[in-house]
Amino acid sequence: MRGMFRLLPLLLPLCAWTQTDGAQLVVGGIHRFLDNYSVPPSTPTRARLSYILGVQDAYVSGSLEIVASPFEDAVIARAPGFAVKAVRWPVTEEMWGEGLLLQPAGNPVASVIALGDADWTPEMLAGLAPGLNAEMQFARRLAENGAQVLIPLLMDRKATYSGAREYRMTNMPHREFLWRILYPLGRHIIGVEVMKVIAATSKLSVQPARVIGYGEGGLIAMHAAALSDNIAAVAVSGYFGPRDQLWREPVYRDVWGLLPDYRDASVASLIAPRTLIVENAPGPAVTGPPAESKERRGASPHGTLAPEIDAAGEVARISGKKPLVVRAQSPGSAETLKALLSVSRINPPGPEPVKTRTIDAEDRFRRQFDQIINYSRRIIRQSNTARAEVWSKADRSSVEKWTASVQDVRTRVWNDLIGKLPTPSMPANPRLTPLFETPKLRSYEVILDVYPNVPAYGWLLVPKDIAPGERRPVVVCQHGLEGRPKNVADPAFVDKTYGQFAVRLAERGFITFSPQNSYVLGDQFRQIGRKAHPWRLTQFSFLTAMHQRILEWLGTLPYADAKRIGFYGLSYGGYTAMRIPALLDNYALSICSGSFTEWVWKVASLDAPYTYPLTQEYDIPEFNFANLVNHAELASLIFPRPFFVERGHKDGVSSDEWVAYEYAKVFRFYTQMGLRERTAIEYFDGPHQIHGVGTFEFLEKHLTLHR
Repeated sequence: MRGMFRLLPLLLPLCAWTQTDGAQLVVGGIHRFLDNYSVPPSTPTRARLSYILGVQDAYVSGSLEIVASPFEDAVIARAPGFAVKAVRWPVTEEMWGEGLLLQPAGNPVASVIALGDADWTPEMLAGLAPGLNAEMQFARRLAENGAQVLIPLLMDRKATYSGAREYRMTNMPHREFLWRILYPLGRHIIGVEVMKVIAATSKLSVQPARVIGYGEGGLIAMHAAALSDNIAAVAVSGYFGPRDQLWREPVYRDVWGLLPDYRDASVASLIAPRTLIVENAPGPAVTGPPAESKERRGASPHGTLAPEIDAAGEVARISGKKPLVVRAQSPGSAETLKALLSVSRINPPGPEPVKTRTIDAEDRFRRQFDQIINYSRRIIRQSNTARAEVWSKADRSSVEKWTASVQDVRTRVWNDLIGKLPTPSMPANPRLTPLFETPKLRSYEVILDVYPNVPAYGWLLVPKDIAPGERRPVVVCQHGLEGRPKNVADPAFVDKTYGQFAVRLAERGFITFSPQNSYVLGDQFRQIGRKAHPWRLTQFSFLTAMHQRILEWLGTLPYADAKRIGFYGLSYGGYTAMRIPALLDNYALSICSGSFTEWVWKVASLDAPYTYPLTQEYDIPEFNFANLVNHAELASLIFPRPFFVERGHKDGVSSDEWVAYEYAKVFRFYTQMGLRERTAIEYFDGPHQIHGVGTFEFLEKHLTLHR
């Protein structure tokens, strides 16, 4: 029976073409899987929390400094019990924290860092600008009750500076724009602001410091306290709650591997036995990014925050010391402030501070924004060194030793960059349906089970001239963004981008299989990453598993040679060509078309109009990519198997210069390892498309097609 089943694709009579919606099958299946996904928790650690928040840099020394010219009064406002000064403090080589210091007239009873929501300015919390009623100005109220209070500036949700003026401006909130740049560098906007808080704690008068935050400020305050013993007590308002639906929150809260170990209850365990106050006040209401316009677009269309937060439910998850839970209608209730300061009463708000001079708040914000950009540029420059350290144990003395010595790196890339799911173990249960027939080919729609609800789908093209007992090489032909198998494998479908390359290869004698990958259906597929990232997964966690199953199944076909299966993909398919063959060594070779480049620059810089911080693809950033691999390192995981790059001079996804720079590393490596003939690049005078000249020759040479 099994032998008959293996022959089924050649024996099935062809019937009417009734194609399944493979895109919805794949994308919908992944969503259903993630909606029910969970893994057992482990013990949270500061080291891992620091890693996923990107708190990885050494702090520079220095003191709190007053920001004023020699001709200005250092004090910008006065109240009966305190004075207000503009201050800054060093954090890293490029970054300073900046904000307002409220200094009491006498010896302070405590030093407190007060963080408002992202859209609250320090002046609002100090009572120097409209927007908050006196009861909500908790920084001012703390100062009126004898505390020294530092109010750091946080990045807001406006989009004023989000973009590169010489290329393109966007409607991304500043926090999202910076998240996109920092995330592939192993950093995070949350981590940047946590570092600013931690750096400030040692510069205040009374040690250890205390921290209070609301909304986005509550998020920063809580994580700073979890990572620093120099914070004696922390009050979190309008934030503490469940993170099971993190993917619905703004993308700048996307944290790699947050669940299940670093949900709010788990972070609270890292604060204990110090004081944690959870103020169960309504959180900020966020309805999404600034509106699109003709000139500004690209923001993630999601990211809402509702005021209602189930703080009590998350508090119930905490094992060990429970926090003090304060119910309040607005942040900064008297009970919260009493608990934070450890005092018996809180005086009501006094008269508003009187300004003595005005500072340029917009100029201050721009300085802070630009410093984070400059910080990211240093991380980009240093990423070569970071990658070299990761790869330092790889043995280049022989091909065999290299292959053996990079297995630990491959495992790290799979686990920490792609996200590894268990190897598919359920039966493939292949379902084949004839699609169409030409004088040279037979075609079949194929569905394979991978995980419950998650199938692999694709089109198989089989040349009719395969002799009994003959085994032909296979080329897996991968479409790009919003593609379908028909784009590459339907002889009746005219698509200049792909040029029917699966059909052309099949007509030359190859078996071809054209999978339906998950990067289709617009925002539906981009939300896969939002659901997957908190679980330390990506959409490529699923695609890799699908290709494991595809390779396994192709190897069972009686007319296919399991040792001669190549991969050829364009665009997002080229993106796939750099990742899946690097992990799955059953692919005999890989061809990357329309994607290979200096990928760190592409995903994290603002140096060209085609870099991803300027575009709509919020699905692209991979956490800490820059410090683990670049495209050259991924190619070295494909090594010693053949590797080819196809590049059109007019392809707008990158430039010849960026492509050539990165490919030079690949060519040098293959040459030094004695396998120069196994790699090549072909430039052609064309756009973002399959050229199919040098690549076809490369396939025929290295898959040794005999016709």
